[in-house]
Amino acid sequence: MRIGNLYGPDATFLGVPAADLDDPASYAQAKAVILGAPFDGGTSHRPGARFGPQAIRLTDYLPHDGSRPHLALGVDPLVELGVVDAGDVEMPSGETQMSLDRLAEAVERVARSGAVPVVLGGDHTIALPDVTGVARHVGWGRVSVVHFDAHADTGDTTFGSLYGHGTPMRRLIESGATRGDRFIQIGLRGYWPEPETLGWMAERRMRSYEMTEVVERGLEACLTEAFGLALDDCDAVFLSVDVDVVDPGLAPGTGTPEPGGFSSRQLLDAVRRIGMELPLAGVDVVEVSPPYDHAEVTAYLANRVVLEVLAGMAWRLRGDAGRRRPDAPLLEGRGEPG
Repeated sequence: MRIGNLYGPDATFLGVPAADLDDPASYAQAKAVILGAPFDGGTSHRPGARFGPQAIRLTDYLPHDGSRPHLALGVDPLVELGVVDAGDVEMPSGETQMSLDRLAEAVERVARSGAVPVVLGGDHTIALPDVTGVARHVGWGRVSVVHFDAHADTGDTTFGSLYGHGTPMRRLIESGATRGDRFIQIGLRGYWPEPETLGWMAERRMRSYEMTEVVERGLEACLTEAFGLALDDCDAVFLSVDVDVVDPGLAPGTGTPEPGGFSSRQLLDAVRRIGMELPLAGVDVVEVSPPYDHAEVTAYLANRVVLEVLAGMAWRLRGDAGRRRPDAPLLEGRGEPG
């Protein structure tokens, strides 16, 4: 039974049709299904990410009409992918194991339907059930992960707990859901993790593009290298985006802000390219904390991250016939007067 949105009115992502996971017919034709994961029980500093799904769905100045034609790609991802919104997974505060189990089941159900689950967080603890649910369908160890974040999230525990937003990537690799040598992290910076955790990451052959490397080599070169690694001996890719990968001057509404990150433009370009070039089997966008946002700028960014990924997926799905290059003139081939 669809429960709608746990924290706020039951509205869908930009007005796309509602779906009910207990009614497979309601998403049988969808190529992407929105799920809300209103969970912030794993935060280590500022809470509020439980309100993230609602903010990401609703923050837009355009009509919520279920249509978003993309200027650069010439696609309407919401329409062409038949995007639907299944509402929030019920994730009771204080019931971490129950919440994560419910989310993994929901993600798996969507993946097995043939659609791509797009999960709106929530803190980054939810990456554990998100990738797990996809791996149950695609195959254990057959899903690579491309992870944008200021933090590695590979700690052993958070305040003594195995589950928290600082530990999901370690749990995923330990479980075998994904391989350490096919786990790519982009945008890391700051003063954590400590040497012991970095050593654990090196032993698992994780590839981390620290922000200094991104600046020195250029984002495009780093992405090209990362894509080759992600596609090597894996069948699909999971994209996990923590909004704190962006500089907090541009995305202040998050729980653990770390100065010196991406620009909004860099992140949007990167995730669009991922949608266009990689076989995505799942996506999550996490750590939007509306109580710490200003003028909804972080929510606007997260909303556009979702749209850019979906637009890239729609462009890729069309194939080479009849699609316009991203760098082509805007009115090329559309018959508009010169």
